Amino acid sequence: MEFNHYPVMLSECIEGLNIKEDGIYVDGTLGGAGHSSEILKKLKSGKLIAIDKDLDAINSSRDKLNKISNNFTIVHSDFKNFTSVLNDLQIDKVDGILLDLGVSSYQLDNAERGFSYISDGNLDMRMNKEQEFSAFNVVNEYSYEELSRIIWEYGDERFSRKIASNIIRHREKAPITTTKELVSIIEEVYPSKIKNKGGSVAKKTFQAIRIEVNGELNRLKEVLYEMVDRLNIGGRICVITFHSLEDKIVKHAFKDMSVDCICPPNAIVCVCNHPAKVKLITRKATNPSDKEIEENKRSHSAKLRIIEKL
Repeated sequence: MEFNHYPVMLSECIEGLNIKEDGIYVDGTLGGAGHSSEILKKLKSGKLIAIDKDLDAINSSRDKLNKISNNFTIVHSDFKNFTSVLNDLQIDKVDGILLDLGVSSYQLDNAERGFSYISDGNLDMRMNKEQEFSAFNVVNEYSYEELSRIIWEYGDERFSRKIASNIIRHREKAPITTTKELVSIIEEVYPSKIKNKGGSVAKKTFQAIRIEVNGELNRLKEVLYEMVDRLNIGGRICVITFHSLEDKIVKHAFKDMSVDCICPPNAIVCVCNHPAKVKLITRKATNPSDKEIEENKRSHSAKLRIIEKL
């Protein structure tokens, strides 16, 4: 299967990055190279650093980028290793950074990757296939308390306890090994009137397990601060999120970095000595257009936030 990924809010991101032809730009989530390709097209003497932890994405996207120019370097890593990636490349500052925190269409549609609650495949969900820890470990090794917590916190699933309990009950008979098995276990706890409303009731649980497997929320806030520190003045960061947990982290980090005081509201005098590091280019998150949502249903929950280094 070819590594395809619809680049969400492509024009908004390219415009938001305000690309200089001699600048250095980082695409921290290369994926299918949709965004990276457009960044690269705008560079003459500049350079693109593309990061991804999925070797399938890297192998496919390298060919696409080579057809545009050779002003790029691809790094097999997690964008959360941003600082060490720049250090290894002996790059001090960059002019723009893009993060698309969504799961690619290739990963979702390729049953073998185990992300899909529609197609049957092994319980996997690893974005980095070299990582040993997978959805199989979460589903078959986590305690009831751990399962119910992540399904509630990461999936906002109101039946989290019942689902966790049913997973425990089934795995006592035999290990749960496929996505189809897990979907069936989730469906068992749902009332028929809800199941018959349309859409898979497994969606939230699958999201929660995927977030846990890939540590999607780990260090997200910290790396945003690190990225701002490595931006040139006037450089920008664009972040696309797809669920409220990610968006909340990005929103609060951007807001905190954009104000001169982060003291508690009841503080009489400012004692934090916190200077604003950025300005908000998007006061409110930007959403995809109706046309884009019609063309790519998976973009409907996307939110784009942009900041600029002061």
